[in-house]
Amino acid sequence: MATEEVNKPPSLPSYPQLIMNAIEALNDKNGSNKTSISKYIESKYGDLPAGHTTLLSHHLNRMKQTGELVFLKNNYMKADPNAPPKRGRGRPPKPKVPLPPGVVLTPARPRGRPPKDPNAPITSSKPGTGKPRGRPRKMARPEGGITGNSTLISTGSGRPRGRPPKVKTSPLTEFVPLVIEDDDDDDVMISV
Repeated sequence: MATEEVNKPPSLPSYPQLIMNAIEALNDKNGSNKTSISKYIESKYGDLPAGHTTLLSHHLNRMKQTGELVFLKNNYMKADPNAPPKRGRGRPPKPKVPLPPGVVLTPARPRGRPPKDPNAPITSSKPGTGKPRGRPRKMARPEGGITGNSTLISTGSGRPRGRPPKVKTSPLTEFVPLVIEDDDDDDVMISV
């Protein structure tokens, strides 16, 4: 049992601690890139978890966002403690002007439409118009139905709604003889 405890490798520090140790040990004035940090950690600690590169990327991004590390030209550096805090994206908020003493702020009005008073009397929005609200109701269908005369449905202009029906031309059904007189006094009949 005692031999197993002796051969056991030392426990792995947390990834943020590993990253900080690697950057300090590499001590590059321009910072260290991700591959050099990863190679240093692999050489120093040897046996690493299967998702080492994923864990390293995640912790580098998180440390960059929290301000522990500065990312410049694809290199990570320790943040300067004297540097001003990093500004976030977007427009900065307006500076708050201190109020003179004795002024009491009223609570801000909530967004949206204010709720209706349940005790208020019901009033119409447009008194005296005489028209009901909303879309007018459809007129009743004519007795002839759709196949009846299209002039049954009419609007105020006296013209039916929609496209006018196509005018049907009746074909020539009656026979009109065409008589051409000839010198021979023979009547020639030509039908057209």
